[in-house]
Parts: sequence; structure tokens; C-alpha cells
Amino acid sequence: MRKDVDFSKGLVPAILQDAMTNQVLMLGYMNEEAYQKTVDEGIVTFYSRSKERLWTKGESSGHTQSVVDIHIDCDNDTLLIKVNPNGPTCHTGSQSCFNTEVPFVVQSLQQTVRESAKSNKSKSYTQYLLKEGIEKISKKFGEEAFEVVIGAMKHNQQEVVNETADVMYHLFVLLHALDIPFSEVEKVLAQRHQKSNNFKGERKDIQHW
Repeated sequence: MRKDVDFSKGLVPAILQDAMTNQVLMLGYMNEEAYQKTVDEGIVTFYSRSKERLWTKGESSGHTQSVVDIHIDCDNDTLLIKVNPNGPTCHTGSQSCFNTEVPFVVQSLQQTVRESAKSNKSKSYTQYLLKEGIEKISKKFGEEAFEVVIGAMKHNQQEVVNETADVMYHLFVLLHALDIPFSEVEKVLAQRHQKSNNFKGERKDIQHW
């Protein structure tokens, strides 16, 4: 994480972006002290122009912004901060101050499963699967995967789409039961993608892709 931000012109704008969905959440401003506090603590702190003091985002609501990464623009005077928001970002209760729609990304299934596992819903299918254990979850995952195969053999595109969605859900339940974050899968995918891109011959490395 670079720390050579140019504060010579005064406050620098800091754009918050959801690290998982890439949704732009808000714009704030930082002085050098706010920036350093953000870097040191991993929680976004701005300089409030109205309060004329440091202001940790979410200090009253509890909806803090956990830092994932910080990027500095080419002039070193604007920040793009990728965060994991701990609740709505906007004071109105919206996820984004810009009222943009939250794009669906497959990684959000991880949070959905996690929240379902902790909920008090008596008829939660996720809780049912988790209580039944790995054998039940694995069996359901296999059944849904086979349904994709059946749909493909019938050349039924809609069936394949629907059953693939079921496969993805059961995959995330399985990962949750095994306490495996999806980021570990993403790391492997990234490594294999990089190796495939670096292959200079006519054939790709079949061990990876």
C-alpha cells in the first residue's frame, strides 16, 4: 500500500468502493492525519469539513468501512479505497450515497449463506442443510450438478441456467460448512489464469486450463 499522497494542495478526495461488488459508495475528504489513521487502523476515517475534525465513518451508526485496499491516482492527490462496508454507507440508509443499484456478484452468495446460517428463521433451508452435515450437503451438490448434466444433454438452456444457479448455491453452503472462504478459490483461479496467459506455446498448460 503506497503512502506518498500529495497533501500540498489541502484535503484530498477519497472515493469508497465496495470491494466485492465494485459499487461506488461515497465521496469523502482526508487530510494527512485522517489518511494515516485509516492506514494504521484499517477503518476509513475522513476529515469532516462541517465538524472541522477527524470523523471515522460510522462512528455513531456503527456502519464502519473496513479497508481492503487503497489506490492513489496518477497525480497522487485522489484516493480510491476499496472497502467491506459494515452496513449501509449513506446516512439515509441506502447502501450507496449515489443510489446506484447493487450489482449481483457470485461472491455475495457467501454472505447470504453466512447470514442465513446465523438467522432465527425456523424454516431456513440453509440451516437445515448445515444441521444435516457434510454428507447431506455433498449429496445435494452432486444431485444439482447431475441436473445440469441432464439439462445439457437435452439441450435445454433454461434448465441448465436454473440448475447451475442451484449448483452455485449448494457449493457456497458446502464451502461454508467446511469453513473455506471463497477467496481461497479465487486465488487458485487467479494463479491458473496467470499461468495460462503466460504460456507462449500453441497449447495451453492442460494441468491448469
